Amino acid sequence: MTQTRFDVLTIGNAIVDIIAPVEPGFIEREGMKEGIMHLIDTDRAEDLYSKMPLGRQQISGGSAANTAAGVASLGGRAAFIGKVADDPLGDVFETDLDAIGVHYNTSRLKNGALTARCMIFVSEDGERTMNTYLGACHQLTEADIRPDEIGGAAITYMEGFLWDPVEAKKAFVLAAHYAHKHERAAAFTLSDPFCVDRYRAEFLDLIRSKTIDYVFANVHELKSLYETDDLGTAVRAIAQDAELAAITMGAEGAMAVYNGEVVSVPAFSVDKVVDATGAGDLFASGFLLAMARGQNLESALKTGCLAASEVISHIGARPQLDLQDLSRKHGLVG
Repeated sequence: MTQTRFDVLTIGNAIVDIIAPVEPGFIEREGMKEGIMHLIDTDRAEDLYSKMPLGRQQISGGSAANTAAGVASLGGRAAFIGKVADDPLGDVFETDLDAIGVHYNTSRLKNGALTARCMIFVSEDGERTMNTYLGACHQLTEADIRPDEIGGAAITYMEGFLWDPVEAKKAFVLAAHYAHKHERAAAFTLSDPFCVDRYRAEFLDLIRSKTIDYVFANVHELKSLYETDDLGTAVRAIAQDAELAAITMGAEGAMAVYNGEVVSVPAFSVDKVVDATGAGDLFASGFLLAMARGQNLESALKTGCLAASEVISHIGARPQLDLQDLSRKHGLVG
């Protein structure tokens, strides 16, 4: 086995969120429907970006990158693989990961697509209108998957969203192959119920063929995977199919299923849920780091729930508090 360089390496879409307030009439004038997410092309992305005010807020994001950020905040050794372009927003993404201690050296896309971005226009009443351009993040290929990095990670964790582009799908499978070749674990998140609907048969094959060792899902994604409205039925099914499944249940906490054993923990209480966007991403960071450090399922679940409780207490999908310090106060990994 290769020497462990990283506790957790994550692979996914590299996206920059750009948030800006807009004056009345802007949304209508630009032909958008307020409160709706619009998928846009390169020309539209460049046009809208040029019209955003200088006071815009730019924050790197993406589900797997958020998980890597959480691992680093918990004191873990984290790495990320994902594609950005050789442009200013690519600089933002790379600088953000470097600042929080996440190893990132995926080669940039030199020509064609721009760095992926989600431009969020906030109206005076607080309504958010999103325009998402996936661009360079959909250009991830097998050439970006380095066997030395995968082999040096205790756990490699990937987004289900990678299944959308054909070349990224190949990269996903190759990363899992490298992980197993080096006697490491491969994990993935189902990402979204609609993603599950698109690729149900393929996701089940990934799990049943043992291409993937650990499965992460929320209750909606898990029930969608097995086409049932009954959580108990879905849990029994994943227990048969997967080596390990970690399932988030919102305010009810989380559970893990491993070799027929089911362990559940309650959620950590918070004064107010401000923004639940990054809850699943940060749960994964805590759970994965605890597993990489040899902790038991209960400790892993608690660490995941603690990390999730921090990120839902504020706007944004990245932790604002030092999660390592927070976890130590609770006697958890860190």
